[in-house]
Amino acid sequence: MPDARRRAVIAALVGVLGASLGIAGAGHVYLREWRRAIAWFTFVIGAGLVLVSTFADPATASVETLPTEVTVPVIALLFLSALDAYRVGIRVRGQTADGKPACPICGGELDTQLDFCPWCATELEWHYVEE
Repeated sequence: MPDARRRAVIAALVGVLGASLGIAGAGHVYLREWRRAIAWFTFVIGAGLVLVSTFADPATASVETLPTEVTVPVIALLFLSALDAYRVGIRVRGQTADGKPACPICGGELDTQLDFCPWCATELEWHYVEE
């Protein structure tokens, strides 16, 4: 199994394990994608809070008494987080999904004519030789 695939599978398994415990972004933590992990975690917590305040009484709500209007979307978001961890893990560092060069910092597609990333302005230490 290639390294990128193995890394992606492990990230997805860690993400599913985290999702089963109710923790979004666990697969991203394994990949050391800290901002993405925090974003998933806060998104799922925020969505859960909004759903609880909309469909249940927050003062008396417990995990056992939550309606399906709350639990199904939260579970779906947790497993979407694991799926995203797999997608992030499968990409090869320095390349986009279609094989073009990517920024090592933000992952944005690079223009071969520029010495910096047009997405995050990171200066690049390499130069492409024009053909």
